[in-house]
Amino acid sequence: MAKLFLTPENQIQRLNIVLNNVKSLQELDTDVLTNVSIPDTWSIIEVLAHLNIAYGPYRNQLDEVIPKMTDSNEEQKPFRARPWQKMIIEMQRPKGTRRKWKMKTMKRFEPLLDRKNIIGKEKVKEIFREFFELHGHLKDSILKSRNKDVSKIKITSGIGPIVKFYPPESFEFLLCHLERHMVQIDEILNQQKVLTQ
Repeated sequence: MAKLFLTPENQIQRLNIVLNNVKSLQELDTDVLTNVSIPDTWSIIEVLAHLNIAYGPYRNQLDEVIPKMTDSNEEQKPFRARPWQKMIIEMQRPKGTRRKWKMKTMKRFEPLLDRKNIIGKEKVKEIFREFFELHGHLKDSILKSRNKDVSKIKITSGIGPIVKFYPPESFEFLLCHLERHMVQIDEILNQQKVLTQ
């Protein structure tokens, strides 16, 4: 099995791409962002709300563990993900413009938006604002951990204590999850184009 080496530089680059893509989504009409074109799927804004919820279990843990990490006296080398963690990460990683397989979202991570009432511009703005705040926190956490010894403290994954990550592994899992849902958003936009032609 090929090894997975993680670097903060690569993670920041990929996070910046996601943040720029989400910025461009803000230019879309609220109707496009909230449209559910296929039953049993999410709208774009529901995908973003899910990403906000999914980051929740990591935020407080990162705030707690990063100050406890000791400074590293040596130049940071790429961090090698462990086999079990690598497998969990790779399950999230999209393959090009496709999600490898669809996964059922755990109930606690589902976006709880009321579809019966129209999701207005204010709620959409709030979800975007929260997205940028939370994922700005992720970026800051990656930057703060760059010159730290990241091999001593573990973080419990959002899926539970069965998976514990070292910080670089948790960043990679979160990034792959983001990238996976960016592919989903592209699928939603493409589906909407097909339906309006």
